[in-house]
Amino acid sequence: MSPGNHPEPYVSVIIPAMNEAGTIAGVIAEARKVHPRCEVIVVVNGSTDKTADIATAMGAKVLLFRQALGHDVGRSVGAEAAIGEILLFTDGDLPVTAAQLRPFVAAISSGADVALNDYSGPVRSARPHPVVLSKHALNLLLGRSDLKGCTLTAVPHALSRGALDVLGSSILSKPPLAHAQAVMAGLQVQTAQHVPVGKLNAVRRKRRGIDPLQGIVVQDHLEALARVLEHRGPRAGFSDGTRRREMVR
Repeated sequence: MSPGNHPEPYVSVIIPAMNEAGTIAGVIAEARKVHPRCEVIVVVNGSTDKTADIATAMGAKVLLFRQALGHDVGRSVGAEAAIGEILLFTDGDLPVTAAQLRPFVAAISSGADVALNDYSGPVRSARPHPVVLSKHALNLLLGRSDLKGCTLTAVPHALSRGALDVLGSSILSKPPLAHAQAVMAGLQVQTAQHVPVGKLNAVRRKRRGIDPLQGIVVQDHLEALARVLEHRGPRAGFSDGTRRREMVR
């Protein structure tokens, strides 16, 4: 019989899943090994297969929604239900090992508020993906060019309980906005581990050659950029340098 969740978890692993019957058991098994005191929360939304049944049999806490919640809403739902001091986020279709997940927990345990996947996406192509460009642009505007294209958009990542208290669970449904808010709030945001999710994730079916989620993710980044400008002013806190605008007529 599969072990259940620890009654007093230190780590809450949150796994949104939609029709992931083929992978969810393995994802849960690896997630449970990240810490001796662990709870696994699977947010099953819009599934028509046996994902929820398998997750239940594996001893996970299952939050079942018959209708699809929308992109990344499962993160907010799972965070709201989590009781651990560290919240670790991954996906139901992502075959990540416990060894790859533990550095995120270790980073938060060592004092970080937000531990990011050290994954910027494919950056060497002649025409970088719009999402990759959006992530780099957001970090540049935030004054965190050191993060390159690493944001809360990519899983795995982890948050401290304190970070969740500052950000609130609802903002996690828009990862770029949560990322921007975390940096602007002065939370300690750092990378923790490189997990090549671009290679691990199943390739989504494209519509007319375009990933159907591309527009949603780019729009979320535009909203985050707007929030930064609203908070820091039209130049996002950057100076004019040597420009003397008063000389322009």
